[in-house]
Amino acid sequence: MTIGTRLFTWWRGELVGTDSFGNRYYRDKRTAGRKRERRWVLYKGEPEASKVPPEWHAWLHAIVKDPPKPGAVSQRPWQKEHLPNLTGTEAAYRPLGSQLRGGQRAKATGDYEPWVPS
Repeated sequence: MTIGTRLFTWWRGELVGTDSFGNRYYRDKRTAGRKRERRWVLYKGEPEASKVPPEWHAWLHAIVKDPPKPGAVSQRPWQKEHLPNLTGTEAAYRPLGSQLRGGQRAKATGDYEPWVPS
């Protein structure tokens, strides 16, 4: 975060809550409770929008009025734990044949015919 964001948050921000990643969510004290309330997030670590869990995303974009309560969000048995975007990291998905995984692809099967110019 920049020094301007830090000062704006210090002067006008009201802490609403934090998520499991350590991100902190704020609302503007002057617009609290109004129709167009100003809301923002201060990321812990690298600012990456995919670090925002769905329940906080809904609050940030005014889909829901009230912020999620700690421990009130229940996951369904089929839901996976939220993961941020891993692109560009060591944990990124690399399919077989990727240059970063050795570059060896399986031979094409019989359903593929390459174009040959006549």
